[in-house]
Amino acid sequence: MSMNSGLKAQTARIGSSKTAMRGTKLQSAVRPKAVASKKQMAVKAESEVCLTPSMQSSVLGIILGGGAGTRLYPLTKKRAKPAVPLGGNYRLIDIPVSNCINSNVNKIYCLTQFNSASLNRHMSQAYNSTVGGSNANSGFVEVLAAQQSPENPEWFQGTADAVRQYLWLFSESDTKDYLILSGDHLYRMDYELFVAKHRECDADITVGAVPMDEERAAAFGLMKIDDTGRIIDFAEKPEGDALKAMAVDTTILGLDAERAAEMPFIASMGIYVFKSSVMISLLSETFPTANDFGSEVIPGAKDMGLHVQAYLFDGYWEDIGTIKAFYDANLNLCTDKPNFSFYDRKATIYTQSRFLPPSKMLNCQISNSVIGDGCSIEGSTIEGSMIGLRSLIADGCTIQDAMLMGADYYEEYDECEALPDCLPIGIAQGCTLKNCIIDKNARIGENCKIVNVDGITEGNFEDQGYIIKDGIIVVCKDATIPAGTVI
Repeated sequence: MSMNSGLKAQTARIGSSKTAMRGTKLQSAVRPKAVASKKQMAVKAESEVCLTPSMQSSVLGIILGGGAGTRLYPLTKKRAKPAVPLGGNYRLIDIPVSNCINSNVNKIYCLTQFNSASLNRHMSQAYNSTVGGSNANSGFVEVLAAQQSPENPEWFQGTADAVRQYLWLFSESDTKDYLILSGDHLYRMDYELFVAKHRECDADITVGAVPMDEERAAAFGLMKIDDTGRIIDFAEKPEGDALKAMAVDTTILGLDAERAAEMPFIASMGIYVFKSSVMISLLSETFPTANDFGSEVIPGAKDMGLHVQAYLFDGYWEDIGTIKAFYDANLNLCTDKPNFSFYDRKATIYTQSRFLPPSKMLNCQISNSVIGDGCSIEGSTIEGSMIGLRSLIADGCTIQDAMLMGADYYEEYDECEALPDCLPIGIAQGCTLKNCIIDKNARIGENCKIVNVDGITEGNFEDQGYIIKDGIIVVCKDATIPAGTVI
């Protein structure tokens, strides 16, 4: 059966240089604007003096790989949440790992359980085993998978349980503090300031918090503080009078009066600093069956009189755990003033070096878009879209407000010829894509229209290769959409 000649030609040209993900060095983007304010930098200068012992020797970073990722399905059908592609060249896990490296936290573990193969591969290829120096003991980034043992036959039951099952290993590091992080948030943060505040207050636990207005606050777990910033109450997604009762004076945590009036609530970021001795005691003795930090361990620690402090982070932070939030965050990266930038020289975001060629665009009209490495695009119009690694887009396509994740590899011409429909990975000629996410290695035939013509908000068409969530069409990884299909 014949196939689109343009896409076939692109596949043939690129196929001879098939590239797998084999890099072992760190790759970074250069960015022009730092998130930290001058005031924050001044505070950091002071904190660097008082951080004794140093971050490198006294803080252990623990990144939680997350659960099954049902809200991000089908993007999590074949991968863990932190392994979901982001920003053209990156994966979600690169955010917390890079924040750690930039904050001089160079002993890092990542706990995984669900669909962890691609995450494990990315971590091993992206981050050297000696982060921060040539000495084998100076730093590391290691993935720890859920495991069963005669003493504990259960898999991870939650965030706290995941950490509990590896306490025996963490305690060997002999560090003063444990920094607990999430693997599916988008933000740039200096953890040195976070740890400095924790030590300055002599807190047992410090919770990262973001200011919230009333409109967004009801969707988050909120905290109430006293006039020293100590947490005195928690409320999970309160409404009505219960919501109003959680309002606090956020000037206590450093906001100016005007912004404090706009943002009278503080929500947990799901990141924490624990004294190592406190963590071990809480998980092993006080709450040996608790599964979750946010709803069980930390409120319980507060109730028993431990010092639980709030640390306010007033930069951009987004939990991109849903299809809508993920889609919006990626397309925002394509705007002239994005909320988050990968082009900040002062706080590099690292990822895997793939040694791909520069992207090539022939006779195209492209505006307000990000094009990842190794792409080949011919005669197409692209507007407000994120185009991922190794994307092949044939002539005559129109792509608007879409995210294409690209491909894991360049397909050899012979591999394509062996397929029943001879349809290569990529977007064939004459396609129109709008308000959609195209996962990796998808094959889109000629003259397809993926635009949600019926205005469906929610729909499961996985047997046909796609799902609709929040009105956004998500074409599944490795799916084939036949020529002429209209969605």
